[in-house]
Amino acid sequence: MENLSTIERILAAKQSLPGALLPILHDIQDALGYIPPDAVPSIARALNLSRAEVHGVITYYHYFRQTPPGRHVVRVCRAEACQSVGCEALATHVQSALACEFHATSADGDVTLEAVYCLGHCAVGPNIQIDETTLHARMTPEKFDRLLAELRSKP
Repeated sequence: MENLSTIERILAAKQSLPGALLPILHDIQDALGYIPPDAVPSIARALNLSRAEVHGVITYYHYFRQTPPGRHVVRVCRAEACQSVGCEALATHVQSALACEFHATSADGDVTLEAVYCLGHCAVGPNIQIDETTLHARMTPEKFDRLLAELRSKP
């Protein structure tokens, strides 16, 4: 299984680092898009931790996913600066437009929706991020609808 060899390679490279669990989890998610539940025993064994400890860290941090993400990931900033300029109304609209809650994927598998608590553009909120690199400032429901239509029109 390709995932297993990727996980084993990451474990071999990182397991001797102090505090290796988070770097390992980040590398696995970067490589696979998520942390497969069947990776937990291998991680626990490599780091001499219980499976419960590893699972606890994965579920504590909203950043980590346990299922494959959609083709695109939309992150809505819900930090205080964005709250002060309407991110909650935007968040409600985005959830409605995608017909899914935060930390879930739209029924068509196209978009995973995540909440984040600062994208670093506090002066120009509310903000969203699409995939890992594209930030959009002063987001409105109308702008989001246009962006979503563009995302869904791409092959």
